[in-house]
Amino acid sequence: MTLGDVADYLAKSCSWVYGNWKREEIPFRKVGQSLRCRPVGLDRWLDTQGAE
Repeated sequence: MTLGDVADYLAKSCSWVYGNWKREEIPFRKVGQSLRCRPVGLDRWLDTQGAE
């Protein structure tokens, strides 16, 4: 998933996702100059976040 895909999935802005991915420990990997996230990794991360 791209940063934009993750933002859509989380219902957050791209700037929020990009600004918070390290602090929030969103499971991105750098691929060249881009950030990518596997859907299964994002779902696991969400499971650890509790209810919002």
